[in-house]
Parts: sequence; C-alpha cells; structure tokens
Amino acid sequence: MKSYTKEYLKYFGYGLEDFIPCEICNSKAVDIHHIEARSKHKNLLNDIENLMALCRPCHIRYGDKKQYKDMLRREHKRVIEWRGLNI
Repeated sequence: MKSYTKEYLKYFGYGLEDFIPCEICNSKAVDIHHIEARSKHKNLLNDIENLMALCRPCHIRYGDKKQYKDMLRREHKRVIEWRGLNI
C-alpha cells in the first residue's frame, strides 16, 4: 500500500475493509487523489490537505484538471470539517 494511502486511512480512521466514500459523489472511493500533482509538489506527498478519496469516474472527470482544483480543495476541506477533524 502506498504511504499516502496509509496516511489518508489513518487520518480518517478507516480500515482496509471499510467503505470509503468518494468526497465528491459519495460512491465507493477507489483512489486517493493528490489535489496538487505529486510530481510537482513532492513535499505534499503525504499531506492530508492534499489527499482526497475519489471514485474512478470522479477521478477521471476532475482529477489533474486545473479548472477543478479549487472545487476539489473546497470539497476536501468541507469533508474534513464535517468529520470534525482538524488539519
């Protein structure tokens, strides 16, 4: 398992067997997406502010597309606040 996936699961208290909802549509997430590309921002590799769970359709539709980065950041912040977690 990738280190950033472990970090995401740990932060949100998920286990491997848990249903992890997509942060956009609430379907089953299958990817932990880096909002800012890890190739350009290696310092953000495991930063929870940069990691969000996405289902495959949302990852394809929104991931790595500049016009959606602000929306992804807002949604991820909303999820963190809704869960009552602090960054």
